[in-house]
Amino acid sequence: MKLNALLQGIDVLKTNVDMQTEIRGVCYDSRKVGRGDLFVAVTGFVTDGNRFIPMALEKGAVAVVTAVQPTEDVPYILVDSDRLALALLGKNYYGDPAADMKLIGVTGTNGKTSTTLLLKHVLENTIGAKVGLMGTMENMIGEKRMEASRTTPESFELYALLRQMRDAGCTHVVMEVSSHAVALDRIAGLHFAAGAFTNLTEDHLDFHKTMESYCDAKAELFARCDSAAANCDDPWFQRMLTKAACPVLTISVKNEAGLYAKNISLPADGVRFTAVCGSEEAEVEVVIPGLFTVYNVLTVLGIAHNLGISLQSAAEALKTAKSVKGRVEVVPTPGKDYTILIDYAHTPDGLENVLTLLKSICKGRLIAVFGCGGDRDPVKRPIMGKIGTDMADIAIITSDNPRTEEPMSIIRQIVAGVEKNNYEIVENRPQAIRLAMDIAKKDDIIVLAGKGHETYQEVCGIKHHLDEREIIADYLAEMRR
Repeated sequence: MKLNALLQGIDVLKTNVDMQTEIRGVCYDSRKVGRGDLFVAVTGFVTDGNRFIPMALEKGAVAVVTAVQPTEDVPYILVDSDRLALALLGKNYYGDPAADMKLIGVTGTNGKTSTTLLLKHVLENTIGAKVGLMGTMENMIGEKRMEASRTTPESFELYALLRQMRDAGCTHVVMEVSSHAVALDRIAGLHFAAGAFTNLTEDHLDFHKTMESYCDAKAELFARCDSAAANCDDPWFQRMLTKAACPVLTISVKNEAGLYAKNISLPADGVRFTAVCGSEEAEVEVVIPGLFTVYNVLTVLGIAHNLGISLQSAAEALKTAKSVKGRVEVVPTPGKDYTILIDYAHTPDGLENVLTLLKSICKGRLIAVFGCGGDRDPVKRPIMGKIGTDMADIAIITSDNPRTEEPMSIIRQIVAGVEKNNYEIVENRPQAIRLAMDIAKKDDIIVLAGKGHETYQEVCGIKHHLDEREIIADYLAEMRR
């Protein structure tokens, strides 16, 4: 591919490279550069790609894209933003694959994964769409499943995945859009047929510093949409939609809105309610419990409405939707008279939501096993400590993904917010789960919060296999011996 074709839409400030140069590939990891590649020197948080320009050139790169004027005599293309350039290079290299599909972006602190998976099910079962999905749990092309390394992929990988989806015949792509993805230009060059906002609660303040900045990053999504569905019960709703350049369908559980729920029933096995959108009404049943599920389902119905799918058709499709792995997931415990659930709750709001739900249906004691992730917003740690110990009868405070932090340091910050004496500290997560099962009695509910769908634990920067379902099964097998 010629360099001038790759650089379409990118504002080049300065260059000393022939625009007719043939480019074999694009790479932003100097370790993977091959002969004939264009190397993009991305300024990261841990390391600066500009340091590796000599290595990339030595390995055969024909030129570098950089936002820093090189001081050495190297073939370069100077741009204002290396991250924006990387995204647009991906768009051009992969032939603008998104142009042939309808993109739907869902943003918010909690609920994105459940919403996108339920929406995929609705699109497949109402209009027969072949749907690509990008999310926290996994990426999917139709029924084909692929591992996801982050909520929204890095821009070049994102465009590569979109190309795979287009080539596989996908008509729609449903994406979880993280605040990092917006702030770091991972979705640059994309336009969305529909966008949605679930809620905003404290998270990622290590990166965004303030809730206002966190909100404003997510709000950028709605400047790229043809339509939006948004939770107007959320206190950040107005600020979130200040940049919306499209019609907004308001969603509410508390009041009448563009789309709202009435006659809400919250049994232990799911939710039931009547959805109302203008003159349309539909009875909704979904096998995922909790008031937060009502919000997620309304978001799905709102997006479907904005895409031209009737309320009744979407509601019928939702009746056959399954529960989502790691989201209020009941784990089999044959022979035991207590219940264990796994949930991804890793924010104060998420933990409060799941504990509120389980408290309302628990006939015995509620035992919460939770921690906080390392290298992430430390402000939420004492808040989660207070929520976990206030709302659970017994709390076992343990490690989540400590990443590069010292696990006990994180735990001490969690405990700093605790005001009750109903907790144990067990740093080792498998041991913490075993302790919860040791002390569980008839009708108790154990909730393992924070890991959800994950099957690993990251300690000292290394991912180790850890599937909570296996820990539970191993414990039960030992008890039967």
